[in-house]
Amino acid sequence: MKDFRNLEVWQKAHQLTLSAYRATRTFPSDERFGLSGQIRSAASSIPANIAEGCGRRGDAEFHRFLQIAMGSASELEYHLLLSHDLQYLDAKDHKELSDEAVRVKRMLASLIRTVDEGGEKSRSANA
Repeated sequence: MKDFRNLEVWQKAHQLTLSAYRATRTFPSDERFGLSGQIRSAASSIPANIAEGCGRRGDAEFHRFLQIAMGSASELEYHLLLSHDLQYLDAKDHKELSDEAVRVKRMLASLIRTVDEGGEKSRSANA
């Protein structure tokens, strides 16, 4: 069991979550439990699943939680696009958040490959 806080991908995902929370503060109040909540949930699910995977036994479970985190990152990308199309997010904020999400997805993909190839040592890799 490794400390998830040491994983660069977790650190980036945590920063993405903080950015998503900041961006949704200005959403209409009627979206509080709608799109705003969906964005916050998808964003926070990414680092949460990385952390949970680090706390599990074995690479198979770690891999599974990394895959769940990847799915949450893809879900977040869609919600960001929808927010932009509904004019809740301006183009600049949409691009910044989407770019962050893509970076996290690339890092997750790299870590997933490392887990597939490298066994237990992968949890300490700074993916």
